Amino acid sequence: MASPGSIRPVRFQGPKGTRDFYPAEMARRRYIEQAWRTVSIRHGFDEIEGPTFESADLYAVKSGEAILGELFQAFSGKSPEEVEQVRSTGRAPYALRPEFTPTLARMFADRAASLPRPTKWFAIPIHYRAERPQRGRLREFLQWNADVIGEESPQADAEVIALAVGLFTELGLSGRHLTVRLSNRDLVSELLIESGVGEADLAAALTLLDRRDRMAAEEFARSCCQIGLDAAALAARLGEVQGEMNSALAAMENGGAMPPIARKSPAIGQLRGLIEALGAQGILKWCEFDFSIVRGLAYYTGTVFEVTAAGERAVAGGGRYDRLIASFGGPPTPAVGFGMGDVVLSLVLEEHGLMPEGERLAECLGTRPDAFVVSAGDESSDAVVAPLVAELRRAGLHARRSYKATKKIDKLLKDAAACYSRFAVILDETCSTGNVQVKNLDDGSQDTVMRTQLAQWITQHRSRAHV
Repeated sequence: MASPGSIRPVRFQGPKGTRDFYPAEMARRRYIEQAWRTVSIRHGFDEIEGPTFESADLYAVKSGEAILGELFQAFSGKSPEEVEQVRSTGRAPYALRPEFTPTLARMFADRAASLPRPTKWFAIPIHYRAERPQRGRLREFLQWNADVIGEESPQADAEVIALAVGLFTELGLSGRHLTVRLSNRDLVSELLIESGVGEADLAAALTLLDRRDRMAAEEFARSCCQIGLDAAALAARLGEVQGEMNSALAAMENGGAMPPIARKSPAIGQLRGLIEALGAQGILKWCEFDFSIVRGLAYYTGTVFEVTAAGERAVAGGGRYDRLIASFGGPPTPAVGFGMGDVVLSLVLEEHGLMPEGERLAECLGTRPDAFVVSAGDESSDAVVAPLVAELRRAGLHARRSYKATKKIDKLLKDAAACYSRFAVILDETCSTGNVQVKNLDDGSQDTVMRTQLAQWITQHRSRAHV
């Protein structure tokens, strides 16, 4: 048997499609999370969370069979029944969540009688999808979800879109960077039927449209023929209605009256109401109609939308799911919401130079140390470091210290600056008189401060720097 010292070390890498968050990466992630949470609360949404895994049937039934290929399955090796199910069927009883809307719908259905109308919820959970990693798409990702439940009017649709736009504005993005592309599944379904699709093939046709941008033209044409879809006729119908709706949107954006729409249907009425509601929110300039957007998940009804940036995948996407909560045993309840992942959003922010770094990022997150305590290296000064740091922390200050055995103050001050500390507290021969030297690392000034008054001094001067 090999001795412990002779065992060869084995290096492991993180699973493909996942990320390791070292401090710098974690700070960027927290910046996005902080913006999501701040804007959600500002818009009147309350935060919720659910389990990391759910019944696999919840996703199969509520999101469509297509999602089965994207599930990370989960089961307990301690349960003979679960092991046998996997062995005999190839499907585990549970799955790590690939999305949050089914969980939200289940949670609302459980307490529907006691919840207000509308209910406005947001969540920032981690999701898992067993798919091929590529730019903007990972197997494990953070996603912001926001939903308005119990309100059927277009005002609810406009409110969740306004929340997304509010986030973009908070982060410094504008309509020059992103576009909210609006559509309506009911309207697209009408146009598909007029283009030759039978009722039985309607779901397949919507899925096909959702995948069109990821298919070769020949493959798309062949798939259209298989379900009786006249692709050319559909394109003409989509283009005609899309042009009318965008003209109506532009007229409203420019302060005019909404022109009449030739096509008459309930879906057109919904979209006219949506334009008016978006106008009331003051965000029409962000929006345009694009009826190629249908969203792939089976539970969507009515209005759907995606937020896109040039050269990237959708930054956000969502829509109405008015029948989902009832299918979980809750009362008939209209609902609308969206999801926004951190991966593509980060790419967009970095592309436009809007992701803060270094000291600015630490300032945004409130993580800049107030004090970094260093010793000049003599024995009496060294002995003061630990108790002084403890004093500052008890006073509510963010205090750090150097652990280096060096008398080179310049090197220690570089360490203080590297973690973006506001002040460096230098312990030298003046310690014997009860004083310490405090260097302002932002402007280079230096003061002698009594140790007993140090916490108060730092608090006051920190507050002045924030003014």
